[in-house]
Formats: sequence, C-alpha cells, structure tokens
Amino acid sequence: MPSDPRRALVLFSGGQDSTVCLAYALDRYAHVETIGFDYAQRHSVELESRLHVRSHLHEEFPRWAERLGDDHLLDLSLLGQISDTALTSERAIERNAGGLPNTFVPVRNLLFFTFAASVADRRSLEVLIGGMCETDYSGYPDCRDNTLKSLQVAISLGLDKPMTIDTPLMWLDKADTWAMAERLGGEALIELVIEHTHSCYLGDREHRHAWGWGCGLCPSCDLRRKGYDAWLNS
Repeated sequence: MPSDPRRALVLFSGGQDSTVCLAYALDRYAHVETIGFDYAQRHSVELESRLHVRSHLHEEFPRWAERLGDDHLLDLSLLGQISDTALTSERAIERNAGGLPNTFVPVRNLLFFTFAASVADRRSLEVLIGGMCETDYSGYPDCRDNTLKSLQVAISLGLDKPMTIDTPLMWLDKADTWAMAERLGGEALIELVIEHTHSCYLGDREHRHAWGWGCGLCPSCDLRRKGYDAWLNS
C-alpha cells in the first residue's frame, strides 16, 4: 500500500534517473502520472524509451500497475530553438568558460517544473517529482536543492495552494541510484533500467554495455558506467 495518499506527477524523460524516480513514486504515492518534454533534444531516442519503460513497468510490476495513470508529452521545441547547447545541436561536448558543460540548457528544469505544475493543477496532482541530483558531475544550477526549493515556493504562491517538489535522488550518487532501483524493484527493475532506459547524450542505441545502451564515451555514459561498477563492487 502507498505510504502517501497524495497524487503525483513525475517528470519522466525515459532515462535512468527519471525511471528510478517513477518507481519511487509508484511505491510511495496513491496515484502517479508522467510528463515528458520534446525540446528538440539531440538524444530524442529517450522519447521512445519513455513508452517502453512505462509499458514494462505496467506489465512486470502488478503491484504498481493500478497506480500508474496517464502520460503527458508537451512540445517545447521552442527551447531547442533558443538554446545553443550540445544537447540541442551537433556540437562537441566540452566545458564553457564558467566551468559548466555545454550540455547545460539554461532554465530547462525551471520551465519543465512550471509547465508540469500547470498540468498538475488541471489534473488535481499535488506533488511534482524530478530526478535532479546535486551530486551529479555536471553541477547544473537548475538541479541544485536551493534552486528547486525556491521554485517550489514560487509555484505554490503562483497557484495559491501547496505544490510539493520531491527530488528523491538529490543527495545520491549514481551507485546509490542503482542501489535504490534494486531496493524498489529487485533484479527485474535493474534489468528494465539496463535494457530500456536511455541516458547517452549522443542518442546511441547501437552499443550495448553491462550498464545499458550508449556510446560509452559521453559524460552521461561515463557517469552511468562508473555508478554501475561502484554499485556492483559495493
């Protein structure tokens, strides 16, 4: 039985982190819906992964199936048009003069949560769940705890009612995320993450590794691989 009677909306990309967050939400909340965003991302294959992950979660985890509600996909292609990043154009991945990787899409997560809040309000959903993580290699400023706590206050004030932002991975590293997946869904969830989620920035679905599909070279693949190895050896 869920421990929280509230209704939740998971920001669900189809990647490892958002999939673990979806499993966390299904295990915790009474009703869970998902929302994704098409922002002309270079790794658009993740939009296909979303559907596969949802389908397998529904089929392989009957205890969660009845709590998994509707999926929503929003067209935010304008974000891709105004962004000049390695996630929205064919560019080499590198760090800029300020130390941030050029995979940082400015205000992306702020926009995601704002649009998600609008959908959540219409659907009578009270909790927004995201896989942001301050311990990630990137240091994206819109993934930081203070940013999202401030955004929670702003959204709640703007809606004139409480809207919670829940970030269960905020203080976990990637090894902890693999461990969390195992605790929530055992070997079946680990296999689902490996086979059906997508994290590679280059959208590579040709190369299969022990930790999943990807080029094996981009920062996202490197982070996922190191986390997997650390979890196996823990």
